[in-house]
Amino acid sequence: MVKMDTNNGTEESKLMWRPGMFGTTKMDVFRELINKKFSLKLTTYSDLYNWSVDNYWDFWEQFWSFANIMHSSPYERVVDRTKGIDEIPEWFVGSKLNYTRNVLEKVDNSDPNKVALFVVNEHNTDVQRVTFGQMKARVTALVSAMRKCGITAGDRVVGYLPNGREAVEAFLATSAIGAIWSSTSPDFGISGVLERLRQIKPKMLFSVDCVVYNGKRHNHLEKLSQLMSSLQSLKRVIISQLEVSDNNNNQLSEVLKAPECCTLEQFLSEAEPLKAIDYFEASFSHPLCILFSSGTTGDPKCLVHSVGGTLIQHLKEHILHGNMDSNDIMLFYTTTGWMMWNWMVSALATGAAIVLFDGSPFKPTATAIWDVIDRIGVTILGTSPKGLQTMEEMGLRPKNSHKLDRLHTILSTGAPLSHKSYEYVYESIKTDVLLGSISGGSDIISCFAGQNPTIPVHSTEIQARNLGMAVQCWDATGKDVRDQKGELVCVQPFPSMPTMFWNDPNGDKYRNAYFSHFKGVWTHGDFCLINGETNGIQMLGRSDGTLNPNGVRFGSSEIYGVMDLVDEVDDSVCVSQYNRKNEERVVLFLKLKDKHKFTSELVSRIKALIRDRLSPRHVPSVITEVPDIPYTINGKKIEVAIKMIIAGKEVSNKNAIANPESLEFFKNRKELENY
Repeated sequence: MVKMDTNNGTEESKLMWRPGMFGTTKMDVFRELINKKFSLKLTTYSDLYNWSVDNYWDFWEQFWSFANIMHSSPYERVVDRTKGIDEIPEWFVGSKLNYTRNVLEKVDNSDPNKVALFVVNEHNTDVQRVTFGQMKARVTALVSAMRKCGITAGDRVVGYLPNGREAVEAFLATSAIGAIWSSTSPDFGISGVLERLRQIKPKMLFSVDCVVYNGKRHNHLEKLSQLMSSLQSLKRVIISQLEVSDNNNNQLSEVLKAPECCTLEQFLSEAEPLKAIDYFEASFSHPLCILFSSGTTGDPKCLVHSVGGTLIQHLKEHILHGNMDSNDIMLFYTTTGWMMWNWMVSALATGAAIVLFDGSPFKPTATAIWDVIDRIGVTILGTSPKGLQTMEEMGLRPKNSHKLDRLHTILSTGAPLSHKSYEYVYESIKTDVLLGSISGGSDIISCFAGQNPTIPVHSTEIQARNLGMAVQCWDATGKDVRDQKGELVCVQPFPSMPTMFWNDPNGDKYRNAYFSHFKGVWTHGDFCLINGETNGIQMLGRSDGTLNPNGVRFGSSEIYGVMDLVDEVDDSVCVSQYNRKNEERVVLFLKLKDKHKFTSELVSRIKALIRDRLSPRHVPSVITEVPDIPYTINGKKIEVAIKMIIAGKEVSNKNAIANPESLEFFKNRKELENY
């Protein structure tokens, strides 16, 4: 047990896994390289981490070489160290490189028959295998067709696509010619898509005729038609036909009457044969892709991420923190609208294969995703706390039903991982597996903290802050603290900072988003605690969801961790309510499991449990019931919108909410009146 500060109400963190399973890791090899290069004696991860942030320019230069990043022109200097983090310094100045070249050329030249993509969906359990050679041939044809259409460097190309082969290859073709990629999932409504794409004015769109989720077919052509008529910047729309039927063919034929529209097969037939891709060699800071913030409280921010920053950061996380190589197969359950999709695709640059799993992980059977893991030999599984919780509630015990003999790592992100979920993984899935909780965001297209094969796993803690990321926990005065709750900040520059926000010419929105809380310091908007003994980090929720009744500040995730222990509770959301005197109280909303009733006895039991597990000051003033709880389409619980509603305000932007009808359950609550 690792005892946390009881004054903060946090629980003991239990040791769940010890290193050693991986033998000599790439992290070990890299540490010894640094020792030799700089005549040092770094013996632990903590030693290496401290060196990497104190000497961040040397760290990133050494990793550039270690990762063998392909480039056509060398860099003149790593970074301008005279610039502060809020000045967004340029990295590897003078270098020229291409993201797609780093994905396709390293592996393809050595073994073009190695599988790159395993494509699976819920309505077709047959696994499609796409080799690096086949993927390169398709990307080459797409590059030719896109250039013939007039797409050049800097143009925006977007995907309104499921997680399949078409999305990966369109992204790689876009990057190959120096254009800028952005993607959104088909489950986004048309209004939400337009809010994003109107801002960046794309010239080309890739999409599909239909999608299947949870056993239901959803026609996509109607939404696509609305998008085409509303997005005047589009010059070409390419549709992949996933369903063949008379009715679907008739609908598709109508859509294809638009002059800018064609099928993927027609588009590729227009391509002129190319022997090789003429890669656009870009500067390190050239835009690779545009990601979007959730946009639940306003227009989504357009986050522009660079070719070099994305590549080097992802390779660091995959190679050093993930110990990944060409023998690995990663399955990350994600959509194209989540940054984890971009992160997953970069794994191809290590020579590893990725599984593109589209649809429900519980269709056609409850064990569908575990069946795929065994069939393909997946080594790394990526999921979310909600995904693990659902598996546990369904009574799945893959440890007893599946071999999982190649699975060595399970990753979880999107929200803090509870102690109960750690226990579920090690008791019901696999004992000899590294369970890595990882945390970052679309803002940095990567992670501030995450998995590490060289140090132990303790429940409720992310193992470590990542190399080169000068992460600290600051109290309200700007002091770096341990075993106390505070703001997650980063005090040194790093390559995967956004180069800019789209349509933010003076950088005012950018500076206000990250550098307004503590001047000159990246403040990420997460509430956290760093364990002074283990150096692990607990994520306690978003700062805008932080609770502070009676001057005692704590994160909503602390309450959620206790709710995981209550059998009757299916889900919960905890927010602050303010009165006219600006006094704050905590309100806890519960969604109960089927057949369970909301009673005064349940409320009393929950209050006693929170008091016992955390502290009397954590006990909510009001506990009440709702039928459903709002989530973003990417599966993140929405607290800010609920705070607005119970304060009598309207939530104007509901397009990023997966279940916007749930917001109605929080309006005009009698138990919240007269405060």
